[in-house]
Amino acid sequence: MFTREDVMTNDSQVTEYTAFIGPKRIASGPLSQVALAAKRAIDRGAQQPVLIYNDHTGRAIDIDSRGGDAEVLARLAVAAPAPLFRGRGRPKLGVIAREVTLLPRHWQWLGSQPGGASVALRKLVDAARRSSEAADQQREKTEAAYHFMSAMAGNLPNFEEAARALFAADRERFDRLIEGWPADIRDHTIKLAFG
Repeated sequence: MFTREDVMTNDSQVTEYTAFIGPKRIASGPLSQVALAAKRAIDRGAQQPVLIYNDHTGRAIDIDSRGGDAEVLARLAVAAPAPLFRGRGRPKLGVIAREVTLLPRHWQWLGSQPGGASVALRKLVDAARRSSEAADQQREKTEAAYHFMSAMAGNLPNFEEAARALFAADRERFDRLIEGWPADIRDHTIKLAFG
């Protein structure tokens, strides 16, 4: 089944999904719309597997397509509950205590910072997140494209070389290597990798 993370991205935006029957894309959009399109394809007796992919992660998800449309949608609305964190920290504020291992010189420096170690670490993490945001987003796109293409194109010609080009961010070579793939798989892989 799917989890709350399948439904929401890190930025709390609704994730898009794409459904395929074999190499043919049948629907893209919100999970409810894509799930119903997949259900209809299954109900019509699809001759090839019907797969739904989370466009944020590139991973396949499972849905229960039994029953009527309302039943399918009701099951989708019941996402896995968020894990409850217990223990130290300030849970009401969203603060979760975890262990960090540093060398003594690191602790000494952190302890000398205004506000103490926690404030200094939060500032450092926020600065690092801002400075690497574009690279992190591209890495997520690359990983999503790789997960999708591994599942859908792993047996297609040039897969291994295309994967190398994807991770090397060699768009021209990547496009050339996958041009012979089925159009919907090729186009969706490009969409996931490069937007």
